[in-house]
Amino acid sequence: MNIESYFKITYGLYLVTSEAKGQKTGYVANTVFQVTANPPQFGISCNKENYSYQIISESGAFAFSILGEKASAGLIGEFGYRSGRELDKFKGVNYFAGPSGSPVVTDSSIAWFDCRVVQTIDVGSHVLFIGEALDNGVIDAETKPLTYAYYREVLKGFSPKNAPTYIDKEKIAPKDEVSTDNEVWQCQLCRYTYETDKGDPISGIPPGTRFEDLPDDWTCPICGADKLMFDRD
Repeated sequence: MNIESYFKITYGLYLVTSEAKGQKTGYVANTVFQVTANPPQFGISCNKENYSYQIISESGAFAFSILGEKASAGLIGEFGYRSGRELDKFKGVNYFAGPSGSPVVTDSSIAWFDCRVVQTIDVGSHVLFIGEALDNGVIDAETKPLTYAYYREVLKGFSPKNAPTYIDKEKIAPKDEVSTDNEVWQCQLCRYTYETDKGDPISGIPPGTRFEDLPDDWTCPICGADKLMFDRD
């Protein structure tokens, strides 16, 4: 099986959020899609082990915000690689309550939809929640949506382990050889890799910059983790 074929499937990146009994949570999703036009219905995929699965099941509602290409690494890190069971993901985040009661995140978002669940489909490790849109809006009409291709190829990010698109790194075919002086360091939180030969163009770090020479305040451009979270690969 050619693993690279999976990376040719196109996705966007979204913040899926919900609230039940005063408990708010959310996660970064790439499997959000429109199901019907009339009524306007959308599907989301959620891992059964996610705290969000529990909250959406209890509330019968969810919202999703469409992330833009300028999305904050810290926001993606909080919602994509940490559990709502352990921390308040909404601390310091701008949001408002949609008609369903779900929190709609406006930070790093270009548009949003608020939905009530009308159908739940068990598909194994994940559940598909089908929701009918109650309301929606545009936040930023100029910024392009953040796609999974941009996230992977430009930002060098990977899917979290609970994502439906997760692929074990060991199954990914190695790229062309790099110079013998190249060092590769991997973020233990989100699996982003920093390579000396490439630098970090997102943060303005030029190629050839060794990991130990990175500024002390440099953080992972994907999840916002500090340098202590990196191990040499």
